[in-house]
Amino acid sequence: MIYNERQYKITAKQIDEFTKALASLDLSMESDWLKKAQYDAIKSQLSDLEAQILEYDLVKEGKVRFTECSDLSSLPETLIKARISKGLSQKEFGSLLGMSAQQVQRYEASNYMGASLSRLIEISNVLDVKTTESWGGEKSDSGNAIFSWDEQSSVDWNKFPIKEMIKKNWLTLKHKTSPIEAVKNFFIESAGSQYATALHRKKFHGGNTPNEYALLAWQARVLNKARIEHSLGSVSEFHLDDSWIPELVSMSTLADSPSRVKKFLASKGVILIIEEHLTGTYLDGAAMLLETGNPVVALTLRYDRLDNFWFVLMHELGHVFLHLFESLNMDFFDEENGSEEDGLEKEADLFALDSLVSPGDWDMCLSRFSTTTESVHMDAQNFGVHPSIIAGRIRKEQNNYRLLNDVLGHGEVRKSFEE
Repeated sequence: MIYNERQYKITAKQIDEFTKALASLDLSMESDWLKKAQYDAIKSQLSDLEAQILEYDLVKEGKVRFTECSDLSSLPETLIKARISKGLSQKEFGSLLGMSAQQVQRYEASNYMGASLSRLIEISNVLDVKTTESWGGEKSDSGNAIFSWDEQSSVDWNKFPIKEMIKKNWLTLKHKTSPIEAVKNFFIESAGSQYATALHRKKFHGGNTPNEYALLAWQARVLNKARIEHSLGSVSEFHLDDSWIPELVSMSTLADSPSRVKKFLASKGVILIIEEHLTGTYLDGAAMLLETGNPVVALTLRYDRLDNFWFVLMHELGHVFLHLFESLNMDFFDEENGSEEDGLEKEADLFALDSLVSPGDWDMCLSRFSTTTESVHMDAQNFGVHPSIIAGRIRKEQNNYRLLNDVLGHGEVRKSFEE
């Protein structure tokens, strides 16, 4: 983890050096396994450094205002993140505590191993770190968060929403099996060989702070369903090429388009999973990677409307093409009505908006100014999209959710997948 601006600059320089090293490697000789091994090793190191840079930027800029750790061994990292989020340098933080910047550096470099309990309590109070091993900044009402565990042993199995998982038939309590053992078995079996992925960084964007364990259980369920679909042989190999996006959008005009979309995405190597969110997760969609290299786009259909279906789908595809393969080491979980401050989410939003209706067409959109059902249908026909896409964007743009309620495609999504 990056602790200060000096380390940030050093890390940025290392990224530049690793990037140049990658560019200098000639992989044209496929039989040269040594160069391939060197390339993979450098790529792995570069990925970790870029993830550290991103995390530091997000915390420092206040775009992530909540984090949680599952055991006391993770408390030092939580304290460091809280300091950075408050915009405090090590020197400024030391002044608040009546100690030198060098002492703060020694504490953080050693993960606070030399600090007494009274000092840790004092530091926690200054940084607003709660005894639940979490921190909330001045704007902690935001749900933006990064969740991660270091390893499986740090998971508190008691915190999973066991009753709800049993109700959904995700868990079965067999004879003499305790609920804790059942939920542990569910996670290991569902996450499979990818359990480490389910534990690693998850970036959540939304207006509500999610229940971290409900989020983890939902992800494990999604990964398991995606793995089953892939095993059936209907999912193609994925290539990072979004040239087929216009063809996908044109399908919005077809009857029963959501179910058609699932098959089309599979032909492009993207696995679409529909899974209702668990209580406390406030999820609309997510983008993650299966161990096969196939992107998984998961939708909860929290709002059963065509406009919501198409926007959330395209937003998650934005994450797939813009972020999922960019060495960020993160999966993305989104609540649609979150704040618009996050740069990564802005990029995914823009991808969705421009893919559904091109900027040039949107400038020519008459229904933005004459907000009638007739004008929406006329624009939709001209642009080759479903009217709900036009109506949903107008409502969002004008911040008026009473408009055009009759063309949003209410009740048209879930039934498509149920059939």
